[in-house]
Amino acid sequence: MTATLSVNLNAIAMLRNRRDLPWPSVTGLGRIALAAGASGLTVHPRPDERHIRFSDLPEIRALIDDEFPDAEFNIEGYPTAEFLELVARNEPEQVTLVPDDPSQSTSDHGWDVVAKADYLRPIIAGLKERGARVSLFIDPDPEAPAGAQALGADRVELYTGPYGGAFDDPRRAAEELSKLEVTAAAAAKAGIAVNAGHDLTVANLPPLVKKVPNLVEVSIGHGLTADALTHGMSRSVERFLDALRA
Repeated sequence: MTATLSVNLNAIAMLRNRRDLPWPSVTGLGRIALAAGASGLTVHPRPDERHIRFSDLPEIRALIDDEFPDAEFNIEGYPTAEFLELVARNEPEQVTLVPDDPSQSTSDHGWDVVAKADYLRPIIAGLKERGARVSLFIDPDPEAPAGAQALGADRVELYTGPYGGAFDDPRRAAEELSKLEVTAAAAAKAGIAVNAGHDLTVANLPPLVKKVPNLVEVSIGHGLTADALTHGMSRSVERFLDALRA
């Protein structure tokens, strides 16, 4: 089964926020991405709203409900009370829990599912009671998937930042890819589904797909948005979908 593509809109929102203007349109480009074949849209609302604004969420929810009812809305972030309230109001199909500090510029590590077990377990249960699928952001660690599954998570999202960051070092890229492969195999053994995200590109997706055959979904923002500056959003979505099928 080919993994699905969820387009992360944060980079588009960051560009819009440089000016007090409504363009580029977050929902407009989300519409183009979904029309081109993306299976969903992802946002990561941070407390300072430096990327996605809280007011964007109901507009994205309405776009999916009104025009693309088969698509999914994925909201990711650190589960503060404010974040959980945003989730409750906007009813995403998937919630990806990420251990971000508010001061971080972007996600750069996964959960310690053992140390944070007592914290995460009731949050996961509450989200699932609301009907959301729950994914935990994890580092490449073969112990983590079973821990996530024991907490009630439906999926893990492999943090692929170190793999993506090795774009100019084939040896290091192979080492990082091997870690992802081992962790994905452990997830299959634990019976938990696998997502992946961070610094994925048209170039590095095919090797990942080959090594992680149980990959269900990728969430891509920065690399796809950068690609769209050259190729346009519609064509970039097609390029990433082709890379997933390669």
